Amino acid sequence: MTIWLVGLLLLASLAALGYRQGAIRVGFSLVGILIGALLAGLLGRVVKPMLMGVGVKNPMLLWILAPLLVFIAVSAVFKIVALNVHNRVDVYYKYHAGDLRLTLWERLNGRVGLCLGLLNGTLYFLLIALAIFSLSYWTAQMGMAETDPAWLKLLNRMGRDLQSTGIAKAANAVAPMPQAYYDTADVAGLVYNNPLLEARLARYPAFLGLAERPEFQEIANDKEFTEMRQRQEPIINVIHHPKVQAVINNHDLLKLTWDTLTPDLKDLRVFLETGISPKYDNEKILGRWDFDINSAMGLLRRAKPNLTSSDMQKYKKWMMGAFSKTSLVAAPNGQAILKNMPPLRQGGTVASSQPSTMEGQWKSLDGKYQLSFSGGGRQEELIAMVEGDRLSVTNTAFGLAFDREN
Repeated sequence: MTIWLVGLLLLASLAALGYRQGAIRVGFSLVGILIGALLAGLLGRVVKPMLMGVGVKNPMLLWILAPLLVFIAVSAVFKIVALNVHNRVDVYYKYHAGDLRLTLWERLNGRVGLCLGLLNGTLYFLLIALAIFSLSYWTAQMGMAETDPAWLKLLNRMGRDLQSTGIAKAANAVAPMPQAYYDTADVAGLVYNNPLLEARLARYPAFLGLAERPEFQEIANDKEFTEMRQRQEPIINVIHHPKVQAVINNHDLLKLTWDTLTPDLKDLRVFLETGISPKYDNEKILGRWDFDINSAMGLLRRAKPNLTSSDMQKYKKWMMGAFSKTSLVAAPNGQAILKNMPPLRQGGTVASSQPSTMEGQWKSLDGKYQLSFSGGGRQEELIAMVEGDRLSVTNTAFGLAFDREN
């Protein structure tokens, strides 16, 4: 297996290096590896803002570079100290201890160095195995064997070797990755391999408000990106799409997305697989709602039973023009967005044909929902009721009705 070849070469080379450098230098290096591995994650959080300050925005590079730089810096400090101590001891044995003690010291130094070099090699192998497995856990789920570059095929092969041999468990025991990292990779792999799930992903309750951001709206409305995903092009091409790059290079948006995603990873996966969210399904109003002309006309008939058929046709024609693009988004934490809504005069008539989008709040109220919107000098207070996949607003002259987006 490829990973065994890497391990044998690493152990052999570091054992030889340990024999040549001696016990002192290799012993200090061993301590430096251990302390560097322990401090890499902790101090990496301090280094990340520094890297961002010099222009590094890519989250993957930040994730790799920050702990790696800490590890290299800590190891370098121990190697410098080791070299100084080694030189002092070497001078003593060469010029003050005599030939016999020098010979015995060189033999002991080399043999102990070889043993410590094997320990160093083992630790390096485990750290390298952790890095390979962590990366390949993502790339293997989104790889395409016929189009992947050679380096990616090699990475995926070694990742599978680590999994099948059990070395991945040993590597994770040395420096475990958070469970959220693997759960996120599982969700990303599921969506990548099933492009039709992207529509369901956008309907996940926790993402409803996030999906209204212009960056994600541009991706959703980009025909080229949609065709790319339908063809299931390699993930590298997807990542390098300009609209995706605009999201990746927006650190604040990435942080918001990550903070929104991580608490609900388990629930999100269930939702993607079944269409049901155990966490959010009890709150009936959550979701996207599109204006339904037929249900609205039914509400109008109940509110004004004496209207003639000709008046009903006029109302229907008017509603189709005024509310054809009206929709409601109700997200967790009480966030609500009313899109393309014509302004209403008191009494329920339309004041203008100019629709607008307003943001507001919803809250549960005795089995119903109170919706409060404001924006552009307007305020709307609505009372809504949800019955299955239908939402109706009856505190207007003609009533509003919406169907849940599927």
